Amino acid sequence: MLLTFQALFQMEKLLYYATFLAALSSIVVLLFVCLTNKNGLPRSWPLLGNMPALITNFHRLLEWCTIVTERSGCTIHFKGSWLLPFDMLVTVDPANVQYTSSTKFSNFPRGEKSRELFDVFGEGYFNLDSKEWSNHRRIFRAFFNHKQFREVSIKKALEKVEKGLIPILDKVANRGAGVSDGTVIDLQEVFQRYTYDLTHSMVTGFDPNSLSLQWPDVPYSRFMNIAMEAVFFRHFLPERVWRTQRFFGLGQEGALKKAKEFLNEFSAQRVAMKQNEMDGRGNGGKDTTSAALTWFFWLLARNPSVAVKIKEELCDNIPKDKAAHTLHLFNQEELNKLVYLHAALCETLRLYPPVPFQTRSAIEPDILPTGHNVIPGKTMIIIPLYIMGRMTSIWGKDSQEFKPERWIMEKGGIKHEPSHKFFTFNSGPRICLGRELAFVQMKVMAAAIIHNYDVNVLEQARKPLNSVILHMKDGLHAKLTKKWD
Repeated sequence: MLLTFQALFQMEKLLYYATFLAALSSIVVLLFVCLTNKNGLPRSWPLLGNMPALITNFHRLLEWCTIVTERSGCTIHFKGSWLLPFDMLVTVDPANVQYTSSTKFSNFPRGEKSRELFDVFGEGYFNLDSKEWSNHRRIFRAFFNHKQFREVSIKKALEKVEKGLIPILDKVANRGAGVSDGTVIDLQEVFQRYTYDLTHSMVTGFDPNSLSLQWPDVPYSRFMNIAMEAVFFRHFLPERVWRTQRFFGLGQEGALKKAKEFLNEFSAQRVAMKQNEMDGRGNGGKDTTSAALTWFFWLLARNPSVAVKIKEELCDNIPKDKAAHTLHLFNQEELNKLVYLHAALCETLRLYPPVPFQTRSAIEPDILPTGHNVIPGKTMIIIPLYIMGRMTSIWGKDSQEFKPERWIMEKGGIKHEPSHKFFTFNSGPRICLGRELAFVQMKVMAAAIIHNYDVNVLEQARKPLNSVILHMKDGLHAKLTKKWD
């Protein structure tokens, strides 16, 4: 009798769960039908525009936008609402990218809306347009192109790896404590400290030595990350909502207010140390380079055959008068020969661009090459680099694969892709001045770790953080083993 009651009870539980799952499935199907049209694109509602679909999919925003952008033919028009009083024109079409960033560059500045969203950067280079921007651009171009600057940049990167990185990784590999929890270390934080020290050392002449065995607290990075997350949410929250949050100091805006207070004080201190416009010049390189390195090592863990090829290339390019199976740090001449490593970094930047999207606004009414109208004050153009790198119409059927070979020519050199297709370093007059410096910093760090250590990444599943810098959510934890004594 007892068994009969238990069996009935179990059956009742199963029936309950089955009913619940059926109801949940029906709700999901109903939501999909209500929020999308017959083509699988977001449905536009009176007063609400496309906001319901955007809110419903916000937890997987990048993946969802990739799907709907592919379905729409590389350009999709998101209608605004009474809460979001402007439309978003999301485009990854190379013709539109070239048109807005080069052909009609003067008509598509960052605009007032972008400056308001990125007010954390104040009046720095990042937020400038027109004549002011041109004047600063000339100064920075001379700065980055100066032979002495390039030489010092390489020297400081090598010194940072030798005196900062290697002692830390040796201690972690030898089960040392003080910089990590046991033998586990967060590589993302290592890369952030590396680029943080290099940026401040180059711009101010002062090295904060955050990448050291002392492992000091770095509040700047913490507060800048908070600020970048808040700016990201501003792009997708109705303006009335985030303005209200800012007024009352709530949510992301409350955190942003505290971050800005610290960053303003920090910048004032650096100005006294001969650092000008730190937010506009320094932070971008620091965060973008470290983000790229983080995704690079994560991709290597998921694609071990690529890691093997890089290791072989490194060994092949060690001078013959030096032992290949000993600790070695690669100099500039040796780094220039690492074609496959360079290709793997390009492939990382294609799939995980450190800046996942850029925005543009029009000064005068215009029509894009795809036929879409752009209305000043009512249309915000968003170029999502993360999505662009995943489009089959742009990169082929293997666009989702990590394939460094796509960057190598038949004769063995690096294949050039037009900047309006590979938009990671921008295009046209705003093309990144620090591109070569970024590659040098990444190669110095990547070569040193891959050649001298075996890296065991602990997490195979990782997602991007919702931020204007594509950091990895929760970091990249790994265990290291020294290859050589």
